Amino acid sequence: MATDAPGDPEGGERAADGGHAERQSGAARRKRKKERAVAAARRTPRPARGPVAGPHEERRPDARRVALDALVRIEEGGAYANLVIGPLLDRSGLDARDKRLVTELVYGTTRMRRACDWLVDRFVSGSRPLDPPTRAALRLGAYQVVVLGLPPHAAVATAVDVAPNRSRGLVNAVLRKVAADHAEHGRRFPDPATALSYPDWIVERLVADLGSERAMGALESMSAPSETSVRDDGYTQDRASQWVADMVDAAGGDRVLDLCAAPGGKATALAASGARVVAADLRPARVGLVTGNAERTGTADRVAAVVADGTRPPFAARSFDRVLVDAPCSGLGVLHRRADARWRITADSVDRLAALQADLAVAAAGLVRPGGLLVVSVCTLTAAETTGVDAALAERRPDLEPLDPPGHPWVPWGRGALLLPQTAGTDGMAIHRYQVP
Repeated sequence: MATDAPGDPEGGERAADGGHAERQSGAARRKRKKERAVAAARRTPRPARGPVAGPHEERRPDARRVALDALVRIEEGGAYANLVIGPLLDRSGLDARDKRLVTELVYGTTRMRRACDWLVDRFVSGSRPLDPPTRAALRLGAYQVVVLGLPPHAAVATAVDVAPNRSRGLVNAVLRKVAADHAEHGRRFPDPATALSYPDWIVERLVADLGSERAMGALESMSAPSETSVRDDGYTQDRASQWVADMVDAAGGDRVLDLCAAPGGKATALAASGARVVAADLRPARVGLVTGNAERTGTADRVAAVVADGTRPPFAARSFDRVLVDAPCSGLGVLHRRADARWRITADSVDRLAALQADLAVAAAGLVRPGGLLVVSVCTLTAAETTGVDAALAERRPDLEPLDPPGHPWVPWGRGALLLPQTAGTDGMAIHRYQVP
């Protein structure tokens, strides 16, 4: 599943030199991120109270109002966070500092939705559901009080300022109770899934597949904002994705197929080695992303982007030196990067995607020349989509020879390797490499 996306405010990839640079602990990174957000929030002036702007007056740009608008669109209209926030920021008139604040508030509140709802719902009386703008204002206030640790009076006041007029009294009363409870008891939640803000099934599945310590470490890491890394060519891409591209071991003159290539981060990285890359994807619009990114990274002369069904690839058998299958997956290793993904993915999709991944891997294996390399990667951590796919491939193509797993920060995982997001501050990934005899 491709996770690299240029221009995504929540994007972030590996260091430009491609090395395994030393990183601060996850707690230190979260503390630093929180301190920056708190500082920006404290510097943002509170909107002046007074008459509502008339039809010929422009309302002063306000970061929290823009954030509320985005949250309502995500909740009410089903918009994707990373797609809705860019256009809103472009039209907002906000300066760079306030745009960063909006991004933090939207992604953070969306990511911590379950935790925020638990914080406020204890103090909401009545059985009538809250309308989306009121719910969004409550989540926004709770996030600022409990997660960002803003001064309660400022966090409550700014949330009330952007709430609908009809519910300002409710928002004020509920958030004051949230703030008082937090001041008395600190940050407390009924269970880990609520505290880290995940659906129960994700916590249960990863604990069952990885063990409690690894799973909870991964889940905690993915409840914090992602770091941003930029390649030498200017492409924003997580270091884990770059490491996967490195392990394809492409060289000048090699003929390489990236079977599920969009948006093109790995394909352009492979082309940068001098290889000739065929970058395939199922949807024409996504193939267009590959073409655009090849042009932007200066690799268009070595990347041929084509529309193709990876389960029935229209290429000659044994015609590539290297084939990469960065397969569509549940994305449970990149939940820090996609704030709303945890609320969209469903439990039944894991096994369905695992079956698709196995079909893609088998089809890809037939395209590798004797002595060539097949690489299968996914940005998820479930057993079904990693070791389970490898088991299916071993049954259907027992002639494939698994290669030794890479070293630290990867850990052995069946016949392949796993990269936990907490280990090096990257996306979570799994990789299997095979030589075709």
